[in-house]
This record gives sequence, structure tokens and C-alpha cells, in this order.
Amino acid sequence: MNNRHILLMDGPDHKGLIYHVTRVLFEHNLNIIRNDEYVSPSGYFFMRTEFEGEADPDQLLVVLQNELPQVINLRVNPKKKKDVVLMVTKEHHCLGELLIRYAFDELDANIQAVISNYNVLQPFVSKFGIPFHYISHEHKTRQEHEEAILRTLDIYQPEYVVLAKYMRVLTSDFVKHYSSRIVNIHHSFLPAFVGANPYRQAYERGVKIIGATAHFVNDDLDEGPIIAQDVKEVDHRQTATDMATLGRDTEKLVLSKALKLVFNDRVFIHNNRTIIL
Repeated sequence: MNNRHILLMDGPDHKGLIYHVTRVLFEHNLNIIRNDEYVSPSGYFFMRTEFEGEADPDQLLVVLQNELPQVINLRVNPKKKKDVVLMVTKEHHCLGELLIRYAFDELDANIQAVISNYNVLQPFVSKFGIPFHYISHEHKTRQEHEEAILRTLDIYQPEYVVLAKYMRVLTSDFVKHYSSRIVNIHHSFLPAFVGANPYRQAYERGVKIIGATAHFVNDDLDEGPIIAQDVKEVDHRQTATDMATLGRDTEKLVLSKALKLVFNDRVFIHNNRTIIL
């Protein structure tokens, strides 16, 4: 058995929640490595507890459920690398950042495969010994194309799908297969400049900062729960091309930061917002 686990808990706040959890872990001879909690202004409780020791997650959940109010949501996850599939189009910067981090064991994930609707990046991906699936969208309806992608994802059964500059809008039917498990990087500081050509939009507006946003994908375009963001200062001397170059550097770092949080079970989704512990 994996001797390190993460307990995730959320629900309406009640007295004694932390006490009951820590007591159960103590009674099962489990040692708490780290504990983080937060209570929202509306009285909603979140807790992430990392612990070690020999534990049967299913049995532990039953004990905790008997000790805690029924309205509390509980999960116990083994602390391990997450299985992920990357989806890309033609741009290499986010993909390259993730593959390099993966190669040097800095990603907290197992990259099982890369899927693309173009074969442009296949030679690059092959250098890392990772399967590359070219699934063209040409001469297919959107439904046919997404069904082909889903069939490939079914081979791997990933825990998360990462859109590392995948430049096609996913339908609701696709998203529901991986609800709250698709992470996207958007090339602007959301909610500003959604859609196409954000750096051209930013340049024409004369903005003083540009940024990038990593978020979960839901049914609303670029409006899923935000995981991580960053901005860089710009001025009138920089062209739209300059902004795009700076933006790409920001995108790859924001995506990497967001994935580190997600893969380490630090992100709760609540009312289209994220709570990060």
C-alpha cells in the first residue's frame, strides 16, 4: 500500500470537524504531515490533510463518514503522480515546458500520450518517447472528431486532460466525460480579451499589462473556475508581436503552476471558483 495519502474534505462548517478527523487518524496510527483548512465568509469549510501510515482508504472513509455530518464531502487519494493526456494543436511552448518538466521528474504526473489535430509536433514529442496520436479534424463533423478523441482517451483512462494550447472549442458532450478534470491555458488575463487574437486585442486597447490564465473547462467558453494567473507589464513601445512573445512565456509558467496545484490535490471547486489549500 502507498503509505502517504491526502484527505480532502468540504461542506457546511460544523464545530469539531478538525477534531474528529485528527482523532480518527490518530486512532488508526496515522501521522499528519500537513493540514490546511479554510472557512469561507458564507460558512463553507474546506480542509486538506496529508498523512502517512498504513491505511485502507475505503475503510478509513467509512469510519470518517460515521463520525462526521452527512453533508460533508470526503475523499482520500493516494499521494501519487496523476495520469494525464495532453492535447495540442501547433504551438510548442506549453507542450515543451511540460515535456521538459516531465523528463526531469518535476511535473508530478505521468504523461501517457499527446493528442493533436495536426501532426506538426509529432517529431518533437517522439524525442521524449511518448505516444503521439494525430487525429485530424478535417472532413469530420465536430461530433465525429470528438468521438475519435474520446476513443483514444478511453485507451489511457487519464485522471486529467490538459489543453496545452489546443485551439478548438470543446462541446458540452465532450466536457461531461471529464467534468472538472480538463485544464486549459488561456492566452490572456481572464475575463479580459476572451476568444481569438487576444494580444492583438490587447495592443489595440493600449493595455499596460498582459497575462495568462489557467482554468478548468466547463460549458461556458473561457469561464471555468480559475486556478492560476499571472501578468507582465508592457507599454506603448511593444508591438502585438512583442506582447505575444512575452505572453507565451507567461502562459507556460502559469500552466505549470496550475498543474502542480491540481496534481497535488490542492484545488477545490466551489460555485465556479477555486479554493487552493
